[in-house]
Amino acid sequence: MKLIERTSYLEELKKLRGTPDIKIITGMRRVGKSKMMEAYLAWVKEQDADANIIFVNFFDLAFEELKEYHQLYHYIESRYVANKKNYLFIDEVQLCPKFELAVNSLYASEKYDIYLTGSNAFLLSADLATLFTGRYIELHVFPFSFKEFCLYFSDRNDLDSLFDEFTVKGGLSGSYLYEDEKLRMAYLREVYATILNRDLVQKFNLPDTTTLNRLSEFLMDNISNLTTANNISNMLNADKVNTNHVTVQKYISHLCQAFLFYKIKRYDIRGRKYLESNDKYYLNDTGLRLAVLGTHNLDFGRMYENIVCIELLRRGYEVYVGKLYQKEIDFVAKKADEKFYIQVSDDISNPETFKREYEPLLKIKDAYPKLIIARTKHPDILFEGIRVCDIARWLAE
Repeated sequence: MKLIERTSYLEELKKLRGTPDIKIITGMRRVGKSKMMEAYLAWVKEQDADANIIFVNFFDLAFEELKEYHQLYHYIESRYVANKKNYLFIDEVQLCPKFELAVNSLYASEKYDIYLTGSNAFLLSADLATLFTGRYIELHVFPFSFKEFCLYFSDRNDLDSLFDEFTVKGGLSGSYLYEDEKLRMAYLREVYATILNRDLVQKFNLPDTTTLNRLSEFLMDNISNLTTANNISNMLNADKVNTNHVTVQKYISHLCQAFLFYKIKRYDIRGRKYLESNDKYYLNDTGLRLAVLGTHNLDFGRMYENIVCIELLRRGYEVYVGKLYQKEIDFVAKKADEKFYIQVSDDISNPETFKREYEPLLKIKDAYPKLIIARTKHPDILFEGIRVCDIARWLAE
């Protein structure tokens, strides 16, 4: 399998080196958490040839006996070397029941620089606060970005054709190994099915897999649409899936905890407050949608909106759906003192479509930057102070 250096994540880990927190690499299944740990471990070896590195990979049968937390603890302690920098790396840590007892004890000794990865089903964000109260920092890994996709296929230099392919294939790089399209789609469907029917069902002991599957497909089919648990339960019941809004809300929470979907809340731009009703849900990777739903109800405008949302999250922004009077702004992106507004569209060559996108932005009276991201295939232009840019070129910045 071809490997590329995921520079942004590696740089984040480098900044965390030597800090007292437990560093935990999280993310959806198959996004490359273990490879990220391996790349960082290799860098540590280059930087400090004298470091004492303790590495446990629970997918390796050589560590089978350590799947008991006392044994894990004693194994690590027996390999501690005084007067050296001691690094501890544990991959797939959840395979050791009660691993947190061993890790918390090792953390308390203040002797180790600790790094963990684990299956999304067992290291959900909600669990980390309970397992490692105030002792951890989370590095969240996403599927390949478009920039990483281009790096992976560096033998090609046609940005537009690469973007068209990225929209269809998505960022789960394991699928790139399959030249046969049917096999590639089967790989993605297997990843998806494992998250739903093994990870989440096992984690939460869910009795109703039909509702979970139909709900997930509904969210996939309605990316970028405002929705509520009430509306979804009504639609599922109308489609002969017996459920209620309480179950729907609980299952949506599970899907988001497993990083399959991301919930984006609404923000009242004029009132400068967050709104509680009618959220949007975006899929972690567009390749999964095509693998599961096929081309049914395919809308490239909504696919592009999904890609932009995930890219903003990947770049570290807080993301909201903007509301201004009765108009909607696709995204309000915030990071520290930085803020900007974004409209996303498929094709703005039609003057009426272009007007529909820029009019809400012109009604915003503050001085923060405003963008229209569309499939223009041209360099940026400025229109009434609004930056109009091609989505492929914006992603590749």
